[in-house]
Amino acid sequence: MTDPRKPSVLFVCVHNAGRSQMAAAFLTHLAQGRVEVRSAGSAPADAVNPAVVEAMAEAGIDISAQTPKVLTTEAVQASDYVITMGCGDACPVFPGKTYLDWVLEDPAGKGVESVRHIRDQIKTRVEALIADINTEPEG
Repeated sequence: MTDPRKPSVLFVCVHNAGRSQMAAAFLTHLAQGRVEVRSAGSAPADAVNPAVVEAMAEAGIDISAQTPKVLTTEAVQASDYVITMGCGDACPVFPGKTYLDWVLEDPAGKGVESVRHIRDQIKTRVEALIADINTEPEG
């Protein structure tokens, strides 16, 4: 159940196997329970990208047990922030939500060396998102 006092964020990419998984893991780790975090994909993969799992482990975050999830209308409705990462028009839009589109390289098919750069970009954006969430007035 959603906590009405806690802001909620949904990260969406196509396969929910890379970018959105990293973003969700960083937000969960860095917000320390102050934000409800979800991730999903418009066409989820069977598993999280192994190079993404390795790159996140290097950052001290274990996402090896995560599985890609399908994007649902309910997940969007239950979120205050919806952050898309290349899911195109697959994400439903509802009034009263904050929508952001983060243009990030897709880690699919890349080795951990390439994924590290994407991971670091995502961490920087998540840190800025936390700052934005913390400065918004409570409604």
